[in-house]
Amino acid sequence: MKLMNYCLGEWNEGKNVQKELFNSVNGEFIASASTEGLNFEEILNYARTVGGTNLRKMTFHERGRALKALAFHLLSKKDQFYAISFQTGATKVDSWIDIEGGIGNLFAMSSKARREMPDDYIYTDGKAEILSKEGSFIGHHIYTPKKGVAVHINAYNFPVWGMLEKIAVNLVAGVPSVVKPATITSYLTEAVVKEIIASGILPEGSLQLVCGSAREILDFTNSQDVITFTGSASTGRMLKSHKNILEYSIPFNMEADSLNCSILGEDAVPGTEEFDLFIKEVSKEMTVKAGQKCTAIRRAIIPENLIEDVSKALTARLEKVVIGDPREKEVRMGALASREQLEEVQGKIEELKASTELLYHNTDLKLAGAASLEKGAFISPTLLLAKDPMNTPDVHSVEAFGPVSTLLPYKTVEEAARLANMGEGSLVGSIVSYDSKFISKVTSEIASHHGRLYFLDRECAKEATGHGSPLPQLVHGGPGRAGGGEEMGGVRGVFHYMQRTAVQGHPSVITDITHIYQPGAKKVESEHHPFRYHFEDLFIGQTLTTHRRTITEADVVNFANVSWDHFYAHTDDTSFENTLFEKRVAHGYFIISAAAGLFVHPAKGPVLANYGLDELRFTKPMYVGSTIYVKLTCKEKIVQEDREDEVPRGIVKWNVEVYDETHELSALATILTMVAKK
Repeated sequence: MKLMNYCLGEWNEGKNVQKELFNSVNGEFIASASTEGLNFEEILNYARTVGGTNLRKMTFHERGRALKALAFHLLSKKDQFYAISFQTGATKVDSWIDIEGGIGNLFAMSSKARREMPDDYIYTDGKAEILSKEGSFIGHHIYTPKKGVAVHINAYNFPVWGMLEKIAVNLVAGVPSVVKPATITSYLTEAVVKEIIASGILPEGSLQLVCGSAREILDFTNSQDVITFTGSASTGRMLKSHKNILEYSIPFNMEADSLNCSILGEDAVPGTEEFDLFIKEVSKEMTVKAGQKCTAIRRAIIPENLIEDVSKALTARLEKVVIGDPREKEVRMGALASREQLEEVQGKIEELKASTELLYHNTDLKLAGAASLEKGAFISPTLLLAKDPMNTPDVHSVEAFGPVSTLLPYKTVEEAARLANMGEGSLVGSIVSYDSKFISKVTSEIASHHGRLYFLDRECAKEATGHGSPLPQLVHGGPGRAGGGEEMGGVRGVFHYMQRTAVQGHPSVITDITHIYQPGAKKVESEHHPFRYHFEDLFIGQTLTTHRRTITEADVVNFANVSWDHFYAHTDDTSFENTLFEKRVAHGYFIISAAAGLFVHPAKGPVLANYGLDELRFTKPMYVGSTIYVKLTCKEKIVQEDREDEVPRGIVKWNVEVYDETHELSALATILTMVAKK
């Protein structure tokens, strides 16, 4: 059997055989892989011209809906993915993280796209910058999709999650991708891509797959492309130095394996919930995916006086771990991904043993089920101790990418922080403690060296997701040894595949570009009251100028009695010395309520409800006797998806400007209304 590549709109098995792939549990042959005969220049151009063009025709919401449909489709096929995943050595839990965790990224990014991004082709970033005295010249920032391709070079440990968490964001951005999974587990990636292509959900050219060597692919990249890499730091540095990346300043996001740590607080002594949580967390991170996680705990930093307690508790827990065929229910740790990885991990353990003490390693493994110690890639969990970690450099630089962790004792809080930072940058660090002051002090010292910090105690343990679990809503990456990259992070991850551009001009021009009303842009007086229009018929800049109302003393007194707000400035005419006010002032909330009374249309119509109030500011006191009027302007329209049990509708943001009789602005706000569609 040969694995297939999906390129240029068709499946291709490649010529000859470049690499043979084997079941890591029993050594059986699975498939061979080859990319020989593929034209990488054509593949990248196809992505840019066909895939990119198709994706850019879709809005952010349309791309988000495609991700949601794809997630449901893949979820319906998950059983066949699980059956293949077992061959990688992954247990049911391991496979759940990879398969359903990966699909979860599609759901999460679909939601982010539809809830936090516009139903548009351009994303507007932040607020306008007023660049002129009269406001006729402003600046803004917009994001547009890069007109290139995302090339994803992924690691072997998560053949599904690694692909889906990356393509979820580039697809939302409107950028096509070429996925190059690590060859040794690419047979699982291929199975998922086959279902993606068969579903027909994604537009043609938005996803291509290369199973096997792709050493020449970077030769054909250009300045509009984005490269992501997950794997060893040495390989990443080699790729990052490619001439095209340097010459064309191609973004290169690198996520390298790092020596992540977990710190046990001084308060977390045996008998506390935090001590038990720490033991459970470290052992879990050693054995889930057989320790083949870029986020696994490699260094456990613990108080010096707890070394014996921690080592005994961890050893006792590791001794109970059932190792073997991951299809067996009782198995809690499967195999490494391949025999080659087994040899590499064994070599790294020997390096570490030269400067550490071996606390646990079972040299007489008994495997459960139909697993082969001779042909499979099984290894025992290995626990080490560095008695003098400040002077044991290997524990801070040598990583065994398997079920291996080292205990590092500390004497003071400052020493614990220094040990954490001696890893020279990691993807994640965790602190297990019930002492928030300890956590705060350590955090201030180590945050600069970690991409994510995870705090675990008895209060959050029930719902906490775990030290080693990156989430699509939060950034994943880290400084230094971790590669210096950043991915995921909700909408932040989408922006890695888009170009941020500063735009300058008259507010009316910027309004037309962003589809958001900008201060100073032209307003068009509405022919009818704006609340009489359905969602589709409203347009940006549509304005209502209301009639006027004079604020009386009775208004202020009555509002004070209704609201119970008896602040002196509203009720006392004699207490204004050394204050901001000259005389009795109207409540700010009364002014905005009175403004609503001026601009709200009383009759039943397309406006279904008041949805909220944002950015309320009072710019000038309104005294008894002041006369106000309002300019209500359609600022932004936000499409909402139609649901069977609800009235089809959208959200409209309105710019509310309250003026006094001198035509000076006295209050400013954004209100949101639910408006029915036709």
